[in-house]
Amino acid sequence: MTVAWVVLGIFLFVLLLGVYGFNRLVALRNRVDNGWSQIDVQLRRRYDLIPNLVETVKGYAAHEREVFEHVTTARATAIDASGVGDQAQAENQVTAGLRRLLAVAESYPELKANENFLALQEELTATESKIAYARQFYNDQVMRLNTQIQRFPSNIVARLFGFEPREFFDIEDPVRGPVRVDLA
Repeated sequence: MTVAWVVLGIFLFVLLLGVYGFNRLVALRNRVDNGWSQIDVQLRRRYDLIPNLVETVKGYAAHEREVFEHVTTARATAIDASGVGDQAQAENQVTAGLRRLLAVAESYPELKANENFLALQEELTATESKIAYARQFYNDQVMRLNTQIQRFPSNIVARLFGFEPREFFDIEDPVRGPVRVDLA
C-alpha cells in the first residue's frame, strides 16, 4: 500500500510539474506575441509618417525622385512583409531610405527650418526610440521563451505541445546608423 502512495505521489508531482511548465510556456509565448504586436504598432506609426515626410521634402527637392521612389518602395515592402526575418530585412531598407531622404533634406536650409518638416522629424525620432524599446522588449521575451523551450524538464512539455523557438527581430540598431537629424 505504501508503494502505491509513493507512485501516486510521484505521478502527481510529475503531473503538476508538467502543468506548471505548460502554463509558463503559454505565458511566455503570449508575452512574445504581445511584444510583436507592440513592434507592429510602432512600425505602422512609422509607415504613416513616411508619406508626409516624403511630400514635405519633395516640395523643396523635387529633382530627387530616385530617393522618393526608394523610400516609397521600401515602405510598401515593409507593410507587406510577413514573418520576423522578412520584416527585419524590410525595416533595414526603410531605414536606409529614410537616411537618404534626410541626407537630401540637409542640403536645403529652408527645408530644415520648415516647421512641418521639423515636427515630422521630431515625431520620427520619437517613433524610432519607441521601436527600439519595443524591439528590446520583444527580443527579451523571445530569449526567455527560447530558453524555457530548451531547459529540462520544460523541453519535454514544449515538445509534447508543439512550442517552437521564436526568431529574434534584428534590425539595424539606431546607434550604428540612426535616422538622425542635426537640428542645429
